[in-house]
Amino acid sequence: MANAASGFAVHDECKLKFLDLKAKRTFRFIIYKIEEKEKQVIVEKLGEPSESYEDFTACLPADECRYAVYDFDFVTEENCQKSRIFFIAWSPDTARVRTKMIYASSKDRFKRELDGIQVELQATDPTEVGLDIIKSRAN
Repeated sequence: MANAASGFAVHDECKLKFLDLKAKRTFRFIIYKIEEKEKQVIVEKLGEPSESYEDFTACLPADECRYAVYDFDFVTEENCQKSRIFFIAWSPDTARVRTKMIYASSKDRFKRELDGIQVELQATDPTEVGLDIIKSRAN
């Protein structure tokens, strides 16, 4: 099931772990990586439910692209506890151009594999994934 645009398959574990995050809340976040040699997207890191947003952003490499899913809990102005699942396409300016192109061309198909994403964010530097941005996009 390779993507025609980029030729990358999505490893089954990617979908299974996402379902665990969405349905069972087993994880706070998942970081995905494209393995160019194997031509597939794999799970690179799973964040425990106790991990903070800062723990998550610290896992994003400074000069490599990644996809990430983050389960963000917040309280609305009406004092309701809510949660939003964010899909973050991390593509720092310092990443190799070829890598950025591969991630960009594979993003939509990969995102479609993860049913239940509520908010999408494209980020090229840490300020674009700041907690304030996440909070503003969650409502």
